Amino acid sequence: MKVALHSLAPPFTWQTRNGGAFPLPGRSRNDARLKWSRNASISSIRQRLSSKARSRVKHRTTNAYGRQAQERVLEEEAPEMAETTPSFKIFPGQAFPLGVSEVDNGINFSIFSQHATAVTLCLSLPQRGGLDRLDGGMNEYSLDPHVNKTGDIWHICIEDLPRSGVLYGYRMDGPKDWDKGHRFDSINVLLDPYAKLVEGRRNFGDPKHKLSKFLGTYDFDSLPFDWGDDYALPNIPEKDLVIYEMNVRAFTADQSSCLDTNVRGTYNGLIEKIPHLLELGINAVELLPFFEFDEFEFQRRPNPRDHMINTWGYSTINFFAPMSRYASGGRGAVSASREFKEMVKALHGAGIEVILDVVYNHTNEVDDEHPYTTSFRGIDNKVYYMVDLNNKGQLLNFSGCGNTLNCNHPVVMELILDSLRHWVVEYHVDGFRFDLASVLCRGADGSPLSAPPLIRAIAKDATLSRCKIIAEPWDCGGLYLVGSFPNWDRWAEWNGKYRDDLRRFIKGDPGMKGTFATRVAGSADLYRRNQRKPYHSVNFIIAHDGFTLHDLVSYNFKHNEANGEGGNDGTNDNFSWNCGVEGETENADILALRSRQMKNFHLALMISQGTPMMLMGDEYGHTRYGNNNSYGHDTAINNFQWQQLDARKSGHFRFFSEVIKYRRMHQVFRHENFLRKGDVTWHEDNWDNSDSKFLAFTLHDNSGGDIYLAFNAHDYVVKVSIPPPPPKRRWSRVVDTNLPSPDDFVCEGVPGVGSTYNVAPYSSILLEAKL
Repeated sequence: MKVALHSLAPPFTWQTRNGGAFPLPGRSRNDARLKWSRNASISSIRQRLSSKARSRVKHRTTNAYGRQAQERVLEEEAPEMAETTPSFKIFPGQAFPLGVSEVDNGINFSIFSQHATAVTLCLSLPQRGGLDRLDGGMNEYSLDPHVNKTGDIWHICIEDLPRSGVLYGYRMDGPKDWDKGHRFDSINVLLDPYAKLVEGRRNFGDPKHKLSKFLGTYDFDSLPFDWGDDYALPNIPEKDLVIYEMNVRAFTADQSSCLDTNVRGTYNGLIEKIPHLLELGINAVELLPFFEFDEFEFQRRPNPRDHMINTWGYSTINFFAPMSRYASGGRGAVSASREFKEMVKALHGAGIEVILDVVYNHTNEVDDEHPYTTSFRGIDNKVYYMVDLNNKGQLLNFSGCGNTLNCNHPVVMELILDSLRHWVVEYHVDGFRFDLASVLCRGADGSPLSAPPLIRAIAKDATLSRCKIIAEPWDCGGLYLVGSFPNWDRWAEWNGKYRDDLRRFIKGDPGMKGTFATRVAGSADLYRRNQRKPYHSVNFIIAHDGFTLHDLVSYNFKHNEANGEGGNDGTNDNFSWNCGVEGETENADILALRSRQMKNFHLALMISQGTPMMLMGDEYGHTRYGNNNSYGHDTAINNFQWQQLDARKSGHFRFFSEVIKYRRMHQVFRHENFLRKGDVTWHEDNWDNSDSKFLAFTLHDNSGGDIYLAFNAHDYVVKVSIPPPPPKRRWSRVVDTNLPSPDDFVCEGVPGVGSTYNVAPYSSILLEAKL
């Protein structure tokens, strides 16, 4: 639906004199239903002041920080205060598109609020200098609901505004009925939910701007991004993906990256390290959240976590804007947008897909006890969030973060869909992983929905049809949907059961052999439904939250003291084993066992049917020293340690890289459909023995290049009978995790395997039938 710019009222031209707003000659103030004022938070400045009666004027500026407006006395005599503000023609504007758009008559601003009774657009013009920047006053335009409102959408069009460099936000007022879910407070300058670019502090973790305000901006001056004539999307089939979960900042923030200080921790920094990703062999990156977030959110008030800096980004401020502080050299939002596109283009050029970890289950605005109002809460809390109207309008919390986005409300659902389409169309991303996706399956009152409208809309959307869509199928309210997430045969899932079951088998828990077999075979018990495929199971042993792979084999217990929560944060169900000593050790036998276990886990992951995902840093054995919830550490705890990679390049890294590439070379690990009888032979007749911790099986290849695998989780050697190879072939050893590098992986294979093989304790082997 479109609203004609002139259909409701004529344009008005305004100028300011001595701080007041006056219509130009020929138009009376009463004729104008749209009022503009500079520093409009103080009504006294609007009064007609006689220069004879007062020689000084007390002036209060609108404060963009959202704190109590600060008063200051202007020392100039009143006659000297007159300044010329650029005159603008004002039009009613149009309702769509939401956000900021350039139209024939100027710059259009449009924002939804069903319950607001007063809306004021606040602008900071670039040519006005420091006063109108984030630390000063803003020009304000009060929207008239009879002129500047269509349905529940408020809008205004301003002619001759700069085409870039303008900062903007809104002040909203409305009902004060807390019990009915409203949280209006007109003192806050709020970020537009549809802002495509967001400005705040320029440099990540800059303590001088710890309380920086976040405002929208736009750029209609820059030329369209040049994707190149030979540019093409990778379009990798899901069954062929090998996903690398990573953090843009942490990947290159450490000085060991040897990058320029202006490039470390940025989109451009990631570009510089694409050769490492290619050498590792992965073909998709899953980027931890990088929608604009406030890394200083824990330091806004005294609390046990006020020493921490949010580096994971699971605290979204805006769903359309790339993290501005990931731009190189602190260049801001416009550069961040361009550099993100350059990063995507470079990754695609290297044959690597880009999957975004997106957080649509909650926002940064926390809870009612310690709210951090930046946008949605102040614009229309009752619409954007789930509220309990039977409990004094309190926010419902299924995210564990204080609030829950009301995802299946039509307006919020459209916001999410518009955001997803924006990332696909504007930034060419290849897919999304949805954090705590079970939240997206709840109704307005939090009750689970069997056919959630948002989940269906994402699955059926034409723009998103080429994208990978992956659910984290649980939330903090206990809605665990692994294997039963509503899917329309499109949605893949993080398979949490795969993670837990493989951890338990590899470390030697009894009774896990049959479950281990089910998981490596594609989890048919969970995903053989309708038209779902093995690749709808995203298999992982390690992810960003929880232990790293090194810590999984080095710690029995979490060690989260550095987080400031007395060890109460982070999960206790790690299914880990320290191999005999808690934490760091110099014991050679324990270190060798830990090395074998890491290789066992990696081999099991890469030979499993389904889509494998590994965590950044596991390719060299990154440690967080037992911290399994390291979201708030902008240090070596999270940052990739390039010097450690160099030290382990010929051993640990080599094994991990070669196994990944071996998977990609062999179709038997990447079946389109679930395994049938002729695809696999289980060399097992003792399934019911809970004490048995050994499993062997053969994956059959149509061309005869069968693969034999055996996993021994016993603490003793198992002498296993090797089945005959296919005709005209012989078994060659490719992998034995008990052997030192480079013998632990030999791609061309080591011939001479006999009818039996001694599989060492806590080790695994892979044999290939070669001509």
